[in-house]
Amino acid sequence: MRLRTALCSITSAMSALALLSACSGGSGTAAAGGAPLVGVDYPRSDTDFWNSYIKYTPQYAKELGLDLKTTNSQNDVAKLTANAQTFISQGVKGLAMAPQDTAAIAPTLAQLEAKKIPVVTVDTRPDTGKVFMVVRADNRAYGEKACRFLGTKLGGQGKVVMLEGGLDSINGRDRTEAFNDCMKKNYPGIKVFGEATNWDGAVAAQKLQTDLTANPDIKGVYMQSSFALSGTLQVLKQKGLLVDPKDPKHVFVVSNDGIPEELKSIGEGKIDATVSQPADLYAKYALDYLKAAIDGKTFKPGKTDHNSTIIQVREGLLEDQLSAPLVTADGGTYGGEASVKSDDKSLWGNNLG
Repeated sequence: MRLRTALCSITSAMSALALLSACSGGSGTAAAGGAPLVGVDYPRSDTDFWNSYIKYTPQYAKELGLDLKTTNSQNDVAKLTANAQTFISQGVKGLAMAPQDTAAIAPTLAQLEAKKIPVVTVDTRPDTGKVFMVVRADNRAYGEKACRFLGTKLGGQGKVVMLEGGLDSINGRDRTEAFNDCMKKNYPGIKVFGEATNWDGAVAAQKLQTDLTANPDIKGVYMQSSFALSGTLQVLKQKGLLVDPKDPKHVFVVSNDGIPEELKSIGEGKIDATVSQPADLYAKYALDYLKAAIDGKTFKPGKTDHNSTIIQVREGLLEDQLSAPLVTADGGTYGGEASVKSDDKSLWGNNLG
């Protein structure tokens, strides 16, 4: 009788341990009701935009019932490759990343594909290789909207500086090419000074200062990201050009991100417009598509249920192009581009709390 009781106690203890192990969720499986383990690599944490994305990610992972592991590649493709190896060793069932060098990521994508780990890229699209979905807005539209705003404000005449992002990124190339194409086609009387900055605010500020010194009649600036906001405002202030939009000396500035500081600066008349990249929706739909991939779902080009359009970029590569509105002080229409007012509560930058 004592032996039987002891065996029963051992069996019960082993069953409890097995149950505890099954519920731990550390293996990345969905067995026994555990949440699927997914990895998210943050590309950087030195900008307000990406810090907002970092804030939203765990919130949406919880809402979607996903177990989350995160890393930060700090704008370094070698670190991103190493982080992907870490995720593989942890047994993730899906991975979201935002590779800033969109060419060099190809070998890592090939390895993940071989391991049957679906990948969603956020904000950027790989030059080659397969991913389950690209979650991005139409970056050519960013350049087009900035062009039409500045072209309208300058009456089709004058000089503008474009502070370009990194041209090793599809985003930098798309925004640069679209802005230049739009200016040549619609506002040939405007001269564009294109300045490569590699998404570096200090480089952007130095080049803007040089351009303004050589060309004091410059009347517009297109910053391809909010990375250049602080330096641009500082340079304009130093040169006595940070003045009310109604002042003849005012230099019209368009940014690109939609962070709270941009929206505040529009309201204060320091800058004039931005294009609001949806940091909240990038986080939400990156994770949503990872969950869909794990669940075996598939998608095809067409309208979505969240006010966006999925396009086929090339054979086997889909991109969900999320909405990214032009934002201005008055919510007007510029060169045919409608805008929303900077205090509109639908903008994520007005809802960070």
